[in-house]
Formats: sequence, C-alpha cells, structure tokens
Amino acid sequence: METFQTFTEARGGQGLTIFDIDKTLFTSDVKVNVKKGGKIVKRGVSSWARLGPGEEFDYSEYKDAKRFAQTASPVGRMIGKAKAIIKNATKVGSKVIFVTARADMDDKKVFINTFKAHGLDMSKVYVERAGNLGVQDTAKNKTTVLKKYLDSGKYARVRMFDDALANLKALLSLKDDYPDITFECWLVSSQGSISTVRWKILQT
Repeated sequence: METFQTFTEARGGQGLTIFDIDKTLFTSDVKVNVKKGGKIVKRGVSSWARLGPGEEFDYSEYKDAKRFAQTASPVGRMIGKAKAIIKNATKVGSKVIFVTARADMDDKKVFINTFKAHGLDMSKVYVERAGNLGVQDTAKNKTTVLKKYLDSGKYARVRMFDDALANLKALLSLKDDYPDITFECWLVSSQGSISTVRWKILQT
C-alpha cells in the first residue's frame, strides 16, 4: 500500500498534481449570476444551470480578488494535503498546479497573497485560469488546459483533486489518448474528505 509520504511525492519527478480552487481548497462568498441583455436576471445559480434564450453566465464576482481574500475559508483538511504535496512532490521534481474555472483576477497580487496567508508556498505552484478560454463549459476548459501538460510527455502519473465530478470525468476520458500515463482522480467533499473516482464507475 502506498504511504502518505510516497503519495505526496507523486513518484519522484514524474508526477503532475492538479488542484481545483473553489470548493476544493477554499470556499468564498462569490456567486454565479445570469445576465440577459447586459443586466443581471438571476443571482446565485449553479454553474451547471440551464440557460434560457439570450442568457449567459456572469462570473464577475469571481474576478474580485479583494472579495476572495476577505471571504476565503479553507475546505477541511485540503489545505494541509496541498501543503504536503507541494513540499514533497516539488522536492523530487514533480509539478503542482492549481487549475481554476476563474479567469484573470482584477488584482493578481492580492489573489496570490491569499494562498500565502494560509501557508501555501506559491513560489512552487502555477495557477492556470481556465476561464480565460472563454468557453462556458468548465470541464472542457480544464481539459484543454491539462492536455497542454499531458502532451509534454513529462509525466507518468497525473492526479486531480476537484469537487466537481464532471471535471474529474473529463480528465479520465483522456485515458485512452495517453496510455502511458496513470490517472488518479479524487472527489473532494464539502468537508474536505476525498474519495477516489474510477473510470468504470463513471461509465455506469
């Protein structure tokens, strides 16, 4: 059985670990709204909600770095897990990235400093803003970002922590395209516990 130490190391220099941010590492007081004709018509909807004619999601609250800093609350033990993985995995040459559905924040420094305030060594982490791709499909955006890393040929093991099953399923759907890579997906609960997600389960 794999020890916590080897789990956090991500197999000596060949691992890529991916963390979602919202509801995986932190919760914050921000909402997805719906716009129509340039005006907010619905507030606090799910990002998976069905849109009506002429409607579009509005993620403007997710660009507010100050609001994130003021309201960010760690999700259970996930910050501790992230700290250990950042420390141990990068020490042996593996890579850690945060992949968020957010686009660019209005103040990058304030945003990054929020992670530092909770003890995360951001000098060893790169934040990918999948929202910059402009497609209103988070799973598709994240998959597009991750394929850039998978195509590099550097990684034998890739693992992802996310609260959204659709995002994990999208990553696992790439297994056949990258047969030499071991994929691991971990579903994060609202309390910060994790459970493994397997491709066979997702196919049922």
